[in-house]
Amino acid sequence: MTQPDVDSAPAPEILLHADADAVAEALAARLLARLAEIQGEGRVPQLCLTGGRIATKAYGRLAEEGRSSAVDWGRVELWWGDERFVPAGDDDRNAEPVLELLRPLGLAAERVHVMPAADAGTDLDDAADAYARELGGTRFDVCLLGLGPDGHVASLFPEHPSSHAEGRVIAVRNSPKPPPDRISLTLEVVNASAEVWFLVSGEDKAAATALALQGAGPVQVPGAGAHGQHRTLWLLDRAAASELPPDLAQHGRF
Repeated sequence: MTQPDVDSAPAPEILLHADADAVAEALAARLLARLAEIQGEGRVPQLCLTGGRIATKAYGRLAEEGRSSAVDWGRVELWWGDERFVPAGDDDRNAEPVLELLRPLGLAAERVHVMPAADAGTDLDDAADAYARELGGTRFDVCLLGLGPDGHVASLFPEHPSSHAEGRVIAVRNSPKPPPDRISLTLEVVNASAEVWFLVSGEDKAAATALALQGAGPVQVPGAGAHGQHRTLWLLDRAAASELPPDLAQHGRF
């Protein structure tokens, strides 16, 4: 498999924030502005969502602030970077809690692309194939990513078959993090995005953040292999940035 060409990717931009709440607030504000800008160009934004604590906080802010924004939410296409292959409504699902938060915004059902659940009448491989067909050749305007303490992104895990799998959407088995069965986009899809935005907080993410930003191998640290075609943005709180070497930390800005 051809590894992502990180040499041709834009240099990452590091934006430092005081704490997790500030990261969530910054993400929501930037996302509202970017979506409105894309719609102002006459396009329907293609947005890939992530799960996690910070993302959930940010989606809550979007729900509060989005109704009075310039964004036409009926003209926003939503995708997911990964999903736990469990029954619909299970607490481990990424999509349903997000959609519940965003319900006040008036999303168009036909523009919301949720990954199949385990009780949808299909097995894991067929579910991944079905999402790949739905995704087609879509390229995201913005792809949001979290970062695990082990350096994983989406459901691509270090030293795991998922980290170097071929294709666009893959079935993930024996995930190091429960539940074991998942569906995930690959780095091929992530790296075709115009912009990739990481949102990371907490001291437990500091080591992985430092490794990813110093160019560790994507098999060892999948987050190191993720980048946007035009922009790679890292929104970090102080704790997550605490192990960055001085030459990187000094380029971060509030």
